Amino acid sequence: MVYLLLIVAVMVLDRVVKIAVTTNMTPGESIPVLDPIFHITYVQNTGAAFSMLQGHPTLLIIIPGIVLAIGIIFVCAMAKSFNRIFLISVSLICGGGLGNLTDRIAQGYVTDMFDFRVFPVFNVADICVCVGCGLLVLYMIIDANRSKK
Repeated sequence: MVYLLLIVAVMVLDRVVKIAVTTNMTPGESIPVLDPIFHITYVQNTGAAFSMLQGHPTLLIIIPGIVLAIGIIFVCAMAKSFNRIFLISVSLICGGGLGNLTDRIAQGYVTDMFDFRVFPVFNVADICVCVGCGLLVLYMIIDANRSKK
């Protein structure tokens, strides 16, 4: 149950930030926060990560939808069988994925806003997916080392 709450918390935080940006900015508008390093820039991304697969909206809904459904079922059904770090990482990935999938289904694009000028613009959901993936990799490295011993 705690992992489902984490998924929902990620989705809510992502939605709150996206609503703040979309209600106070126009697409393409950029506000310097730490000029020239960091800006809040309102971008409507119709592609996947780094704007890949633009023009394939059905693919960008079906594949993540299936993967996220499997992830959520996995977290719910297997919570007692797996390590807490593993489940937190999967929950972060699912929460972020659902945040972006919700955008894609409702609007046809994902709202991005964090702009470091040397990297593609991203959002809270993207951060959670990346942190979740990083934790998952760390978990797998640690678990592999434990298995060797």
